[in-house]
Amino acid sequence: MGNKAPLLIMLLILCHGVSMTMAMWEAEDKSNGPSTKDKKLFLLQNSKRVVKTDAGEMRVLESRGGRILERRLHVGFITMEPSSLFVPQYLDSTLIIFVLTGEAKVGFMYENELEESELKKGDVYQIPAGSAFYLSNIGEGQKLHIICSIDPSESLGIGIFQSFYIGGGAPVSVFSGFEPQILESAFNVSGSELSKFFTRKHEGPIVHVGHSHASASSIWTKFLQLKEDEKLHHMKKMIQDQEEDDVEEEVKQKTSWSWRKLLESVFGNEIENIKKDKVAHKSPRSCNLYDRKPDFKNSYGWSVALDGSDYSPLKSSGVGIYHVNLKPGSMMTPHVNPRATEYGIVIRGSGRIQIVFPNGTNAMDTHIKQGDVFFVPRYFAFFQIASSNEPLDFFGFTTSAQKNKPQFLVGATSLMKSMMGPELAAAFGVSEDSMQNILNAQQESVIVPTPWTAPGL
Repeated sequence: MGNKAPLLIMLLILCHGVSMTMAMWEAEDKSNGPSTKDKKLFLLQNSKRVVKTDAGEMRVLESRGGRILERRLHVGFITMEPSSLFVPQYLDSTLIIFVLTGEAKVGFMYENELEESELKKGDVYQIPAGSAFYLSNIGEGQKLHIICSIDPSESLGIGIFQSFYIGGGAPVSVFSGFEPQILESAFNVSGSELSKFFTRKHEGPIVHVGHSHASASSIWTKFLQLKEDEKLHHMKKMIQDQEEDDVEEEVKQKTSWSWRKLLESVFGNEIENIKKDKVAHKSPRSCNLYDRKPDFKNSYGWSVALDGSDYSPLKSSGVGIYHVNLKPGSMMTPHVNPRATEYGIVIRGSGRIQIVFPNGTNAMDTHIKQGDVFFVPRYFAFFQIASSNEPLDFFGFTTSAQKNKPQFLVGATSLMKSMMGPELAAAFGVSEDSMQNILNAQQESVIVPTPWTAPGL
């Protein structure tokens, strides 16, 4: 009896842990509405549109999951029309952006310098919390689609995240909260000059900037669309364009006060840096997910991942990135993420995902299609399989910037294959020969064919 007591205690602890896990999820379910047999526990469905204008929109799916998640991420979708600008702002949350389609220019403050980068399809870029930035669609005649992760752990707790706009009218600039006398002293200009500037109206956070869309936002966009070595040269011309409806003498007075003072107050030493034509860029560049060789590839699909060792900004955010492509009918075998929660966005095709609770019961088994967002808590076993008639293509984030090293439970290089021996056979109650026959039957690893795999693969 003495030898069995420790085992009994361990069994009770294990059962208690499983029951606590189930209880937490049940409580989460009840808070979200009545329970249903096919409830999609691990799909993000709480969508909020945080920005909407004629020039574009931003939608965010808020992450839930209660205490079982060691860390939450929200998933955002930004869509911008051709020749549009997401106006200068800073956020209380770090953004990691991924260009799904189109081309973009991003500029943000890095160590008191304005750094600009042009991004293309597949590029990944991090914008730290509190860093002033802007985003513009520079693709010729095409929409820009961006997927981003948003870290709510840094947020002030006002909604999903909080934007602080620099340029303003509508949305209101952060400058608007200061007394006029304070701004006059800070900018060293008259109140009439400042009031003309800060009362100009915008069409919202995302604005058109093309010639066919004459808007007040041109004050910012004309400047931001220039090359760095052209900005200083065109500064006075910009002011003349802006004030062309004023009398000539008033325009001359306006040019003397300075856009330069305003821009220096917002963008630090950027104007001085323009003069230093050969200054080396210190800020991290973008990293293209599709320029990398897949971490795994066979006849049935491929997967690729980015971590902090591949793209250093991910180290500070503690977020990893991955992309998986499954050919029709192919399956990513049951596996576990031992280091991170995984968030996935279906960007093409459709398929199925199943997630299992720690006690071996079904947590979710559902069809997924383009636009769906799922998450898988750390340690939970799961698999994905593409539909028989189309591929399943999904991109996503993980809550660790270290190499995730998923543990595949089935396949030629699986955890079970590595552990094959008398102990594993005894655990399943079969002979070692029977166990070897079962585990040696699958010749493929990670991504495998199924009876529904498209012919010819």
